[in-house]
Amino acid sequence: MERGEATKDKVAKAVAGAEAIEIKATIPDRQIKSALARFGLTRNNDEERFIYFFDTPDLDLLAAGIITRARRVIGDEHDSTVKFRPVDPATVGKQWRKYRDFKIEADASEKGVVKSASFSMPVASGLIKRVAAGKRGIAELFTGEQEEFLMRMAKRHIDFKTLAVLGPVTAQRWRVEDPACPWPITAELWRREDGDLLMEVSIKAPIQQAAVAVGGFMALLAEVGAERDKDEQAKTRWALGYYAAKLARAASRRTAAGKQAAGKRSAATTKRRPALEGAATQASGKPAAGKTARGTSKTASRRR
Repeated sequence: MERGEATKDKVAKAVAGAEAIEIKATIPDRQIKSALARFGLTRNNDEERFIYFFDTPDLDLLAAGIITRARRVIGDEHDSTVKFRPVDPATVGKQWRKYRDFKIEADASEKGVVKSASFSMPVASGLIKRVAAGKRGIAELFTGEQEEFLMRMAKRHIDFKTLAVLGPVTAQRWRVEDPACPWPITAELWRREDGDLLMEVSIKAPIQQAAVAVGGFMALLAEVGAERDKDEQAKTRWALGYYAAKLARAASRRTAAGKQAAGKRSAATTKRRPALEGAATQASGKPAAGKTARGTSKTASRRR
Protein backbone atom coordinates (compact mmCIF):
# COMPACT_ATOMS: atom_id res chain seq x y z
CA MET A 1 0.00 0.00 0.00
CA GLU A 2 1.35 3.39 -1.00
CA ARG A 3 2.17 5.84 1.82
CA GLY A 4 3.77 9.26 2.06
CA GLU A 5 3.04 12.79 0.85
CA ALA A 6 0.97 11.45 -2.06
CA THR A 7 -1.54 9.87 0.32
CA LYS A 8 -1.47 12.40 3.17
CA ASP A 9 -4.99 13.64 4.01
CA LYS A 10 -6.37 11.86 0.94
CA VAL A 11 -9.40 10.47 2.76
CA ALA A 12 -9.83 13.57 4.92
CA LYS A 13 -10.14 15.75 1.82
CA ALA A 14 -12.58 13.35 0.20
CA VAL A 15 -14.95 13.41 3.19
CA ALA A 16 -14.54 17.06 4.19
CA GLY A 17 -17.80 18.62 5.36
CA ALA A 18 -19.53 15.29 6.05
CA GLU A 19 -20.67 14.34 9.53
CA ALA A 20 -20.22 10.58 9.17
CA ILE A 21 -19.08 8.01 6.66
CA GLU A 22 -20.85 4.91 5.40
CA ILE A 23 -18.71 2.29 3.67
CA LYS A 24 -20.64 -0.04 1.37
CA ALA A 25 -19.92 -3.12 -0.70
CA THR A 26 -22.23 -5.31 -2.76
CA ILE A 27 -21.95 -9.08 -2.56
CA PRO A 28 -21.80 -11.04 -5.84
CA ASP A 29 -24.94 -13.10 -6.52
CA ARG A 30 -23.12 -16.41 -6.14
CA GLN A 31 -22.00 -15.48 -2.61
CA ILE A 32 -25.28 -14.16 -1.23
CA LYS A 33 -26.37 -17.52 0.20
CA SER A 34 -23.05 -18.12 1.96
CA ALA A 35 -22.99 -14.53 3.29
CA LEU A 36 -26.44 -14.98 4.83
CA ALA A 37 -25.34 -18.26 6.40
CA ARG A 38 -22.08 -16.83 7.76
CA PHE A 39 -23.89 -14.18 9.76
CA GLY A 40 -26.94 -16.32 10.58
CA LEU A 41 -29.33 -14.03 8.71
CA THR A 42 -32.87 -15.34 8.15
CA ARG A 43 -36.41 -14.04 7.75
CA ASN A 44 -36.90 -14.76 11.46
CA ASN A 45 -34.40 -12.12 12.59
CA ASP A 46 -34.69 -9.46 9.91
CA GLU A 47 -36.35 -6.07 9.67
CA GLU A 48 -38.67 -6.14 6.66
CA ARG A 49 -39.40 -3.00 4.71
CA PHE A 50 -40.97 -1.98 1.42
CA ILE A 51 -39.27 0.83 -0.47
CA TYR A 52 -41.01 3.03 -3.04
CA PHE A 53 -39.25 5.54 -5.27
CA PHE A 54 -40.78 8.51 -7.08
CA ASP A 55 -39.38 9.80 -10.35
CA THR A 56 -40.42 10.67 -13.88
CA PRO A 57 -40.74 7.80 -16.38
CA ASP A 58 -37.40 8.94 -17.86
CA LEU A 59 -35.75 9.11 -14.40
CA ASP A 60 -35.06 12.82 -14.69
CA LEU A 61 -34.62 13.22 -10.93
CA LEU A 62 -32.06 10.43 -10.69
CA ALA A 63 -30.15 11.97 -13.60
CA ALA A 64 -30.05 15.24 -11.65
CA GLY A 65 -28.73 13.50 -8.53
CA ILE A 66 -32.10 13.64 -6.72
CA ILE A 67 -33.73 10.69 -4.96
CA THR A 68 -37.23 10.82 -3.48
CA ARG A 69 -38.45 7.71 -1.70
CA ALA A 70 -40.74 6.35 1.02
CA ARG A 71 -40.10 3.35 3.28
CA ARG A 72 -42.77 1.25 4.89
CA VAL A 73 -41.13 -0.58 7.76
CA ILE A 74 -43.02 -3.53 9.23
CA GLY A 75 -43.54 -2.98 12.94
CA ASP A 76 -41.78 0.39 12.99
CA GLU A 77 -42.12 4.01 11.91
CA HIS A 78 -42.52 4.74 8.19
CA ASP A 79 -40.65 7.63 6.60
CA SER A 80 -40.04 9.61 3.43
CA THR A 81 -36.68 10.94 2.25
CA VAL A 82 -35.37 13.58 -0.12
CA LYS A 83 -31.73 12.95 -0.99
CA PHE A 84 -29.15 14.74 -3.12
CA ARG A 85 -25.99 13.04 -4.32
CA PRO A 86 -23.36 14.29 -4.94
CA VAL A 87 -23.28 17.51 -2.94
CA ASP A 88 -20.75 20.04 -1.78
CA PRO A 89 -21.50 20.39 1.96
CA ALA A 90 -20.46 24.04 1.84
CA THR A 91 -23.46 24.80 -0.42
CA VAL A 92 -26.03 23.19 1.91
CA GLY A 93 -27.86 25.70 4.08
CA LYS A 94 -27.23 25.44 7.82
CA GLN A 95 -30.94 25.78 8.62
CA TRP A 96 -31.52 22.13 7.72
CA ARG A 97 -29.11 20.82 10.33
CA LYS A 98 -31.56 21.49 13.14
CA TYR A 99 -33.73 18.59 12.00
CA ARG A 100 -33.09 15.25 13.67
CA ASP A 101 -33.16 13.23 10.45
CA PHE A 102 -31.18 15.58 8.26
CA LYS A 103 -27.65 14.41 7.56
CA ILE A 104 -24.65 14.95 5.35
CA GLU A 105 -22.71 11.75 4.85
CA ALA A 106 -19.81 10.47 2.83
CA ASP A 107 -20.72 7.29 0.96
CA ALA A 108 -17.65 5.19 0.25
CA SER A 109 -17.34 2.10 -1.92
CA GLU A 110 -14.65 0.42 -3.95
CA LYS A 111 -15.45 2.93 -6.69
CA GLY A 112 -14.65 5.98 -4.57
CA VAL A 113 -16.22 8.49 -2.17
CA VAL A 114 -19.25 10.69 -2.84
CA LYS A 115 -21.03 13.01 -0.40
CA SER A 116 -24.79 13.20 0.00
CA ALA A 117 -27.37 15.29 1.87
CA SER A 118 -30.65 13.69 2.93
CA PHE A 119 -33.71 14.87 4.82
CA SER A 120 -36.17 12.30 6.23
CA MET A 121 -39.46 12.79 8.05
CA PRO A 122 -42.03 10.37 9.53
CA VAL A 123 -45.03 9.29 7.45
CA ALA A 124 -48.43 8.34 8.87
CA SER A 125 -49.27 4.64 8.90
CA GLY A 126 -51.26 3.57 5.84
CA LEU A 127 -50.46 6.65 3.76
CA ILE A 128 -47.71 5.01 1.67
CA LYS A 129 -50.09 2.20 0.68
CA ARG A 130 -52.78 4.67 -0.36
CA VAL A 131 -50.30 6.67 -2.44
CA ALA A 132 -49.00 3.49 -4.12
CA ALA A 133 -52.60 2.54 -4.96
CA GLY A 134 -53.19 5.94 -6.55
CA LYS A 135 -55.73 6.99 -3.92
CA ARG A 136 -53.59 9.87 -2.60
CA GLY A 137 -51.06 12.18 -4.21
CA ILE A 138 -47.30 11.63 -3.92
CA ALA A 139 -46.86 15.15 -2.51
CA GLU A 140 -48.74 14.11 0.65
CA LEU A 141 -45.76 11.94 1.66
CA PHE A 142 -43.46 14.95 2.02
CA THR A 143 -43.64 17.79 4.51
CA GLY A 144 -43.45 21.47 3.64
CA GLU A 145 -39.90 21.55 5.01
CA GLN A 146 -38.86 18.67 2.76
CA GLU A 147 -40.42 20.35 -0.27
CA GLU A 148 -38.56 23.57 0.52
CA PHE A 149 -35.31 21.63 0.92
CA LEU A 150 -35.97 19.96 -2.43
CA MET A 151 -36.67 23.26 -4.18
CA ARG A 152 -33.67 25.08 -2.68
CA MET A 153 -31.22 22.30 -3.43
CA ALA A 154 -32.60 21.57 -6.91
CA LYS A 155 -32.96 25.30 -7.62
CA ARG A 156 -36.26 24.60 -9.33
CA HIS A 157 -39.79 23.52 -8.52
CA ILE A 158 -40.46 19.79 -8.69
CA ASP A 159 -44.06 19.00 -9.66
CA PHE A 160 -44.96 15.80 -7.82
CA LYS A 161 -47.86 15.27 -10.24
CA THR A 162 -45.32 14.46 -12.98
CA LEU A 163 -43.75 11.68 -10.92
CA ALA A 164 -44.61 7.99 -11.01
CA VAL A 165 -44.55 5.42 -8.21
CA LEU A 166 -41.67 3.02 -8.88
CA GLY A 167 -41.63 -0.11 -6.77
CA PRO A 168 -41.89 -1.46 -4.27
CA VAL A 169 -38.60 -3.16 -3.60
CA THR A 170 -38.87 -5.66 -0.76
CA ALA A 171 -35.92 -5.29 1.58
CA GLN A 172 -34.65 -7.38 4.46
CA ARG A 173 -32.30 -5.61 6.83
CA TRP A 174 -30.08 -6.96 9.59
CA ARG A 175 -27.67 -5.37 12.05
CA VAL A 176 -24.94 -7.75 13.19
CA GLU A 177 -21.85 -7.73 15.36
CA ASP A 178 -18.65 -9.41 14.26
CA PRO A 179 -15.64 -9.84 16.58
CA ALA A 180 -13.33 -8.94 13.71
CA CYS A 181 -15.04 -5.61 13.06
CA PRO A 182 -15.18 -2.77 15.62
CA TRP A 183 -18.21 -1.24 13.87
CA PRO A 184 -21.69 -2.84 13.66
CA ILE A 185 -22.35 -4.29 10.23
CA THR A 186 -25.60 -3.64 8.39
CA ALA A 187 -26.67 -6.15 5.76
CA GLU A 188 -29.49 -5.46 3.32
CA LEU A 189 -31.01 -7.85 0.82
CA TRP A 190 -33.17 -6.15 -1.82
CA ARG A 191 -35.58 -8.13 -3.96
CA ARG A 192 -37.35 -6.84 -7.05
CA GLU A 193 -40.65 -8.30 -8.23
CA ASP A 194 -38.81 -10.17 -11.02
CA GLY A 195 -36.94 -12.11 -8.31
CA ASP A 196 -33.55 -10.47 -8.90
CA LEU A 197 -31.54 -9.93 -5.71
CA LEU A 198 -28.95 -7.40 -4.60
CA MET A 199 -27.12 -7.71 -1.28
CA GLU A 200 -25.16 -4.91 0.30
CA VAL A 201 -23.10 -4.87 3.49
CA SER A 202 -22.02 -1.63 5.13
CA ILE A 203 -20.70 0.05 8.24
CA LYS A 204 -21.06 3.59 9.56
CA ALA A 205 -18.30 5.40 11.43
CA PRO A 206 -17.60 8.90 12.76
CA ILE A 207 -15.91 11.07 10.16
CA GLN A 208 -12.71 11.15 12.25
CA GLN A 209 -12.39 7.38 11.72
CA ALA A 210 -12.98 7.54 7.97
CA ALA A 211 -9.54 6.41 6.80
CA VAL A 212 -9.24 3.47 9.18
CA ALA A 213 -12.88 2.48 8.64
CA VAL A 214 -12.52 2.36 4.86
CA GLY A 215 -9.29 0.36 5.00
CA GLY A 216 -10.42 -1.88 7.83
CA PHE A 217 -13.79 -2.83 6.38
CA MET A 218 -12.39 -3.60 2.94
CA ALA A 219 -9.65 -5.69 4.59
CA LEU A 220 -12.31 -7.60 6.57
CA LEU A 221 -14.26 -8.41 3.40
CA ALA A 222 -11.07 -9.65 1.78
CA GLU A 223 -10.21 -11.72 4.86
CA VAL A 224 -13.57 -13.52 4.92
CA GLY A 225 -13.32 -14.26 1.20
CA ALA A 226 -15.96 -11.85 -0.07
CA GLU A 227 -15.20 -11.39 -3.75
CA ARG A 228 -15.31 -7.97 -5.31
CA ASP A 229 -18.55 -7.54 -7.23
CA LYS A 230 -17.43 -6.60 -10.73
CA ASP A 231 -21.02 -5.63 -11.59
CA GLU A 232 -21.32 -3.45 -8.49
CA GLN A 233 -24.39 -1.28 -8.74
CA ALA A 234 -25.97 1.28 -6.47
CA LYS A 235 -29.17 -0.17 -5.03
CA THR A 236 -31.23 2.82 -6.13
CA ARG A 237 -30.22 2.70 -9.79
CA TRP A 238 -30.63 -1.08 -9.83
CA ALA A 239 -34.23 -0.69 -8.60
CA LEU A 240 -35.23 2.42 -10.55
CA GLY A 241 -33.86 1.13 -13.84
CA TYR A 242 -36.04 -1.98 -13.64
CA TYR A 243 -39.27 -0.25 -12.62
CA ALA A 244 -38.85 2.58 -15.13
CA ALA A 245 -38.39 0.00 -17.90
CA LYS A 246 -41.53 -1.78 -16.69
CA LEU A 247 -43.43 1.52 -16.80
CA ALA A 248 -42.22 2.16 -20.35
CA ARG A 249 -43.35 -1.31 -21.49
CA ALA A 250 -46.79 -0.75 -19.98
CA ALA A 251 -47.07 2.63 -21.72
CA SER A 252 -46.03 1.05 -25.02
CA ARG A 253 -48.68 -1.65 -24.66
CA ARG A 254 -51.35 0.95 -23.91
CA THR A 255 -50.34 2.95 -26.98
CA ALA A 256 -50.42 -0.14 -29.18
CA ALA A 257 -53.80 -1.18 -27.77
CA GLY A 258 -55.15 2.33 -28.34
CA LYS A 259 -54.01 2.31 -31.96
CA GLN A 260 -55.52 -1.14 -32.50
CA ALA A 261 -58.84 -0.05 -31.00
CA ALA A 262 -58.84 3.13 -33.11
CA GLY A 263 -58.18 1.03 -36.21
CA LYS A 264 -61.07 -1.27 -35.44
CA ARG A 265 -63.41 1.69 -34.84
CA SER A 266 -62.34 3.25 -38.14
CA ALA A 267 -62.92 -0.01 -40.03
CA ALA A 268 -66.32 -0.47 -38.40
CA THR A 269 -67.33 3.10 -39.29
CA THR A 270 -66.27 2.62 -42.91
CA LYS A 271 -68.23 -0.63 -43.11
CA ARG A 272 -71.39 0.92 -41.66
CA ARG A 273 -71.34 4.04 -43.86
CA PRO A 274 -72.85 2.48 -47.08
CA ALA A 275 -75.57 0.77 -45.06
CA LEU A 276 -76.41 4.00 -43.30
CA GLU A 277 -76.53 5.91 -46.58
CA GLY A 278 -78.88 3.30 -48.07
CA ALA A 279 -81.14 3.44 -45.02
CA ALA A 280 -81.24 7.24 -45.20
CA THR A 281 -82.23 7.12 -48.88
CA GLN A 282 -85.05 4.66 -48.26
CA ALA A 283 -86.35 6.74 -45.38
CA SER A 284 -86.56 9.87 -47.57
CA GLY A 285 -88.53 8.03 -50.28
CA LYS A 286 -86.05 9.04 -52.96
CA PRO A 287 -84.56 6.38 -55.18
CA ALA A 288 -80.89 5.85 -55.28
CA ALA A 289 -78.87 7.67 -57.92
CA GLY A 290 -78.55 4.66 -60.20
CA LYS A 291 -82.26 3.91 -60.08
CA THR A 292 -83.19 7.52 -60.82
CA ALA A 293 -81.09 7.51 -63.94
CA ARG A 294 -82.64 4.27 -65.19
CA GLY A 295 -86.14 5.45 -64.31
CA THR A 296 -85.70 8.71 -66.21
CA SER A 297 -84.41 6.84 -69.23
CA LYS A 298 -87.49 4.57 -69.34
CA THR A 299 -89.87 7.51 -69.01
CA ALA A 300 -88.18 9.35 -71.84
CA SER A 301 -88.40 6.19 -74.01
CA ARG A 302 -92.16 5.85 -73.47
CA ARG A 303 -92.64 9.52 -74.37
CA ARG A 304 -90.80 8.95 -77.63
